[in-house]
Amino acid sequence: MISLLLSIASSTAILTLFKVFGRFQVNTFQAIVTNYIVAASCGFIAYGSLAATDAPWQKSWFIPAVLLGVLFISIFNLMALTAQRLGLSVVSVATKMSVAIPIVFGFLYYKELATVPKLLGIGLALLALYLSSKKGKENPKLELRDMALPLLVFLGSGIIDTSIKFLEEDRVGADEVSQFSATIFAAAALSGVLLLLVKSFKSKVVIAPKNLLAGVALGIPNYFSIYFLVQALRIPYLDSATVFTLNNIAIVIAATLTGILLFKEQLSKQNWLGIIMAVSSIAIIAYFN
Repeated sequence: MISLLLSIASSTAILTLFKVFGRFQVNTFQAIVTNYIVAASCGFIAYGSLAATDAPWQKSWFIPAVLLGVLFISIFNLMALTAQRLGLSVVSVATKMSVAIPIVFGFLYYKELATVPKLLGIGLALLALYLSSKKGKENPKLELRDMALPLLVFLGSGIIDTSIKFLEEDRVGADEVSQFSATIFAAAALSGVLLLLVKSFKSKVVIAPKNLLAGVALGIPNYFSIYFLVQALRIPYLDSATVFTLNNIAIVIAATLTGILLFKEQLSKQNWLGIIMAVSSIAIIAYFN
C-alpha cells in the first residue's frame, strides 16, 4: 500500500510542478528536456549496465520506443501548458480520462466485449473532460484554443497508453520492460536536446540554472511515479483493477485539492460536476474492465 501512496504522491508532484513552473517563469521546455535526462538516468542506474549483446537498438520494439519518446515529450509540454492555463484539476482529469482510448482499442483490436458499463464509463469520461475544463464568462479568452489543450492531452495520453499496451503484449518480453521504459525516456531526452540545438541556431538560447533545477525536480518524481506504480501492481492482496482505480481517482482528487489549497484555484459548479463524473467514470471503466 505504501508503494501505491508513493506513486500517487509522485504523479501529483508532477502536475503541481507544472503549475509552479508558470509562477516562477521557468522555461518549461528546458525543464522537460532535463527531466527526461534525469528520468532516463534513474532508469539505467536502477537497472544496471547493459551488455552489448542486449542493447536496446537490437530489440524489435526499439523504433516504436523512440517514436513514443518523441510523443512523451510533446504531451509533457502540452500538460504543462494546460496546467498553467486551465489549472491542475483540468490536466489531471484529461490525463486520467485517456484510459478510454486503450479500452476502445481493446474493443477493436483484441475483440474485447463492449459491455454497457464500459460504454457508459467512456461516455462519462468525455463529458467530464468538457465540464471540468469549461471556464466561466469572466474570462472570455479561454475559448476554443484553450479547450483544445485538454483534448490534445487526452488524445496523446491515450495513444501513449495504447501503444505501450500493444508493444508490451506483442513485442516486449517480461524481462525487457525496464529496458523498454528507460529507452523511451532516453529517446524523449535526445529529441528534446536536438530541438534545443535547432532553436540555438535560430536564436540565442540561454539555459538558466533554475530551468535545470526544475528539470531535476521533475525528473525524479516522473521516474518514481512509474516505478512505484509497478511495485503497487505486485501487491498480492490487490488486483490490477483495484490498483489502477485507486491510483487514478486519488491523483485527480489530490491534484484538485492541491490546486485549491496552494494556488487558490476557483472551480465552478460545472467543474465540480465534471470532476465527480470523472471519478465515477474511472471507477466504472476500471471495475468492469
